[in-house]
Order: sequence, then C-alpha cells, then structure tokens
Amino acid sequence: MTYATDQDTTQALEAFRRYDVDTQLALLWFGYLDIKDNLTPDPAHSADVAARAYYDRIQELSPEQQLQAQQDILSGATSEWGRTYSALSSSARLEVWLLLGQGMEDGSIIQVPSDYQLPSETDSFTEMIKKLTFEQRINFMRSAVMEMGTPTED
Repeated sequence: MTYATDQDTTQALEAFRRYDVDTQLALLWFGYLDIKDNLTPDPAHSADVAARAYYDRIQELSPEQQLQAQQDILSGATSEWGRTYSALSSSARLEVWLLLGQGMEDGSIIQVPSDYQLPSETDSFTEMIKKLTFEQRINFMRSAVMEMGTPTED
C-alpha cells in the first residue's frame, strides 16, 4: 500500500528506496527531526498498543541489537523483527518509527552518531523533501514505513 499520491511524493519515495539501509535509517532520523514539532500523534488505541509493545521490545535490546532490529525492518530480512513488523497496521508502523525517533532523541534507542554526515548523493533527495508540504512528508513517511518488513509471499 502506498500513500504517495502525487508525483513529487512518489519521486521522493523512489529516491529513498535506492539508498542503502544505513542511509535510509539516517534519513528517517533527520526526517523525524524535521517534522517532529508539527506531529500530533493520535493513532487508534489498538495501533498505539501494538506499536508500544513492539517498541518496548526493541528498547530492551543492547544498542547493537537495536540497530540490527531497525536494519532488519528496513531491509526486509526474514527475522523476528521483520515478520512481526509486517504484521502491524499502517498506523502502528508509523507509530513505531515515531517512538524510535523519540527514543533516539532521549537516548533510550541507539542514535545516529553525532558526527555522521549523509552521503553527498542524498543532497538532491533532501532538496526534494524540503519542497514537500507537511502533508506530503507524512504521506512519504507512511508509504516508506508500509514497505518495510519481511515481504509477504503471494
């Protein structure tokens, strides 16, 4: 399912897909920082409960395991993390990434190193995202997080 309904958002999503997992994680982090002050999360109670339970399990891991769980989700690895994430609703998936962003911000989740620099190849992507409206950015994020997890077999 995709929420990217306009050409600009779709192009940003296509560009995002081309980056490696670690670059995608960093872009999600910087994207969270960019929109966090405008977010008013109010997911359905069931999404909130499922997302919180999933997040809590990640938070209990060592920093290295937290990073691996996030990489597994992004890469579509056939792991416990990818499979469980795939079973979450779209609202719960978005909430998981919001919680992960908040956890990185408060230090309870492994953070992007403070000296990390995005690869220069992401400059055009960053410019694309800056031109999107807030609603388009949310649609981009929702589309991106919906694609993550272990692919389902048809």
